[in-house]
Amino acid sequence: MEKNAKIFVAGHKGMVGSAIIRKLDQLGYRNIITRSSNEVDLRSQQQVFSFFEQEKPDYVFLAAAKVGGIYANNTYRAEFLYDNLMMEANVIHASYLNKVKKLLFLGSSCIYPRMAPQPLKESYLLTGTLEYTNEPYAIAKIAGIKLCENYRLQYGCNFISVMPTNLYGPNDNYDLAKSHVLPALLRKIHTAKIKGIPVVEVWGSGTPLREFLHVDDLADACLFLMDKYNEAELVNIGTGTDISIKDLALLIMKVAQYKEEIKFDSTKPDGTPRKLMDVSKLMALGWSPKITLEEGIKMVYADVEKMNFAD
Repeated sequence: MEKNAKIFVAGHKGMVGSAIIRKLDQLGYRNIITRSSNEVDLRSQQQVFSFFEQEKPDYVFLAAAKVGGIYANNTYRAEFLYDNLMMEANVIHASYLNKVKKLLFLGSSCIYPRMAPQPLKESYLLTGTLEYTNEPYAIAKIAGIKLCENYRLQYGCNFISVMPTNLYGPNDNYDLAKSHVLPALLRKIHTAKIKGIPVVEVWGSGTPLREFLHVDDLADACLFLMDKYNEAELVNIGTGTDISIKDLALLIMKVAQYKEEIKFDSTKPDGTPRKLMDVSKLMALGWSPKITLEEGIKMVYADVEKMNFAD
C-alpha cells in the first residue's frame, strides 16, 4: 500500500480494527478513514453505499463483525447470522462498485468443520459439519470468504480472506456473557484474587485445546498479507501451537499470582474439541508471530489490573 493511500478500517473500535489502526500508524500511514456504527451502520446498504461513494477508499480492512463466545453465539443465533451477513455483503459489494484496489476480509477459525483433522488446513473449508454452538457465525464468515472469492472470479477484484485463530489483547471484551475464553478467565481469576474468592469456576471439562494469538501479531500479519498476498485461497493466521483450557487457566493463575483453586463445570459445553491452525502457508510467505502466549498474557493482565469490573 502506498503511504498516502486512503485506507478504510471497518470496525476500528473493536479489538482487531484498533490493532490494525495502531499498526498502520506505527508504519506511517496517515490517510486512514474510520466510522463508528452510529455514523455508518454497516448493516444498511444505503448508508454503506453513500459512505463509499463519498470517501472512495483505496484499500479496505473488513474487521467489523458481531462477535462473542460460546454463550453469545448460541443465544443470539439469528443476530450473529443476519448482522454479519449484512455487514460483509454491503462492504464487499460497495468496494467492488467503487473500484477499491484491495480488500482484506477477516474471517474466523470456526469456519472449519467441528471434527476436521488437526491442524486445520485452508483446504478443509466445507468438508464437514460445523460446530453447532457457533454455526450461524461460521456460516456468515464462510459467506464472506465466498463473496471475496467470487467477486475475484467474476469481476477481477483483488479481495483476499484471512482466518485468524483465537485472539486476545487490548480492547478485548470482558463481558462474561459475551466474551471468549481467555478474557473471561482473566476477569474471573483477577476478580477472585482481589476479592479473596477461594474457587474459580470454569465452563466445560478443561480438556479442549485452543490456539491463541495476540491481536498485535494479527495486525502485523494483516498488513504483511495486504502487501504480499494476492491469491484467491484464504490464509490462516495463528501461532501453530495450542494449549488446553485447563493449562491456560493455570497459566493465567500464574501470571495473576492467584494461588487458590479452579473447578471445571462439565455440565457446560466445551465447544469444538480442538482448533489448531495449520499456518505453514503463511510461514512460507515469510511471516511468523513475535509475542509468546505468556508474554502476551502478562501484557494484557497489566491492563486488566487497572479495570474496575462491576459485580
